[in-house]
Amino acid sequence: MLALKIVSPEKVEFTGQVQSVKVPGAMGSFEILDNHAPIISTLQKGTVEYDGKQLEILGGFVEVQKNEVSLCVEISE
Repeated sequence: MLALKIVSPEKVEFTGQVQSVKVPGAMGSFEILDNHAPIISTLQKGTVEYDGKQLEILGGFVEVQKNEVSLCVEISE
């Protein structure tokens, strides 16, 4: 399981345990699973998908470290 935290400038959008996270990276979308290598990446406009849920974003950053995934994103209205 991954500990996922999604934060926007307005509020904490989501905090919880998920199986996987798919994010729209600057070089294309990629999926984060258990024991993913540490990474920091920019995100572009697109859809973040986690446990069957979707969140449209305008961009942001993702950091993965020791099964903890942190997303700092701008949410599209």
